[in-house]
Amino acid sequence: MDGIVRLGATALLLISLGCVVGPKYHPPANQAPAAVYKESPDQFKETGGWTVAQPADAKLRGKWWEIFNDAELNALEEQLNINNQNIKQYFENFMEARAVVREARSQYFPTLSVAPAVTHSRASANLGTTAANTSTGATTTSPQLTSTLYSLPLEASWEPDLWGKVRNTVRQAQYAAQVSAADLENERLTEQASLAEYFFEIRGQDELQKIYNETVEADKKALELNKAAYETGVGDEISVVEAETTLQSAQAGATNVAIARAQYEHAIAMLVGKAASNFSIPVKPMTVAPPPIPLGMPSELLERRPDIAAAERTMAEANAQIGIAYAAYYPNLTLTAAGGFESSAIGNWLSWPSRFWSIGASIPETIFDAGLRRATVQQYVATYNADLASYRQTVLAAFQQVEDSLAEVRILSQQIQQEQQAVDSAEIYLKLEQARYETGIDPYVDVLIAQTTLLTDQQTLNNLQVQEMTSAVALVEALGGGWDGSQLPTPAQVTQKPASTETSIEH
Repeated sequence: MDGIVRLGATALLLISLGCVVGPKYHPPANQAPAAVYKESPDQFKETGGWTVAQPADAKLRGKWWEIFNDAELNALEEQLNINNQNIKQYFENFMEARAVVREARSQYFPTLSVAPAVTHSRASANLGTTAANTSTGATTTSPQLTSTLYSLPLEASWEPDLWGKVRNTVRQAQYAAQVSAADLENERLTEQASLAEYFFEIRGQDELQKIYNETVEADKKALELNKAAYETGVGDEISVVEAETTLQSAQAGATNVAIARAQYEHAIAMLVGKAASNFSIPVKPMTVAPPPIPLGMPSELLERRPDIAAAERTMAEANAQIGIAYAAYYPNLTLTAAGGFESSAIGNWLSWPSRFWSIGASIPETIFDAGLRRATVQQYVATYNADLASYRQTVLAAFQQVEDSLAEVRILSQQIQQEQQAVDSAEIYLKLEQARYETGIDPYVDVLIAQTTLLTDQQTLNNLQVQEMTSAVALVEALGGGWDGSQLPTPAQVTQKPASTETSIEH
């Protein structure tokens, strides 16, 4: 027992003398560009119908989808946050990473073990002692008696963290857990954005269905008029056939719209964790344009994107791994101690004279490893440099995505205004052509050309409006949604033991 006390005193001394080898981590320098985004509508005189939110330093917060002011979308997003299975998978990956942190921290402390045992044995009779009888001259063999051994050993071993290997291992695990937390938020944002895009695609399909339905009704009336004219001898048969062909084509187009709508609806069902067979979204044609979206400053983007946070924490993790590799150059000190009670009689088993103890230490050191440690350090240095390049590339990609989405929404807003003018002109063109046909000036084929022109322009306008809405969602996603770096858990937070509800087995 005295040995264990000495081991504890030695441990305290070694802890006070320990140091950490390896490079100190420094976050990468800020790569933010100019003070404003190049493609922001504020930088252009003519921006169409879309503008950014004011003031310029406003930020997206929390439930970013609420800026679209659609109660149905809000309800679906709430379901996604609870039931999406991809998000759950990333959450469990995060919980696993947190458990690894606690596993690494266990190396700070000694390992204690106890192994009570009772051993009953009997030796071979041929191993007994032989003695000679002096009076008779004969020899006799005394058989060895059976024996019982009662033992209660307590063993302790500990490897002091002299060179920071354990500390770097813990840091590496903490940084990896932060990476997992950022990956979780990035996946959550991706799923949320996908749902919003599919939702607006459905709204666009409903609007397209409305356009086709109105076209079909107009074509039915046109067919009836042409039949009546033909039956009274005023019109010709070719006009009837042309009207029939136009109607049938419009009906086929109206039917085809249902395919894309069903597929988007099924995709949303999967995102919200429901079977597609039991899920539906009411029909509601699109009637809104994208709301003003707060951009913030370009310098803030580095703190708003979870993928950038994950890339930076990956660098910190790689830096800690270099420290672990450097620690291999130094000897490890292992302290061991054992003590307990041992007796051949159960009555004396736990008595003070039955005590025993031992204490020891070893300092193994590798003398020759054919360059293994040097190569290992070089490996992790290369890993860190690769992670640095990946971080910089992630930052560049983030700014590209924001500028792409800004340009797309801004230009689409202009194109939508232009296409709306084309639709208005096509409606006037059709009315004029119908009047000329009814007065006998132009043949019915000219009316069909005007109808086709109007339908094409309406389809184009609808596609542009859908594209503008999905581009606005992509812009929000590129800006990081409502997340920012302050929401990333600290090393202390990822080290904390989670609640029992977070670690229970689901069925």
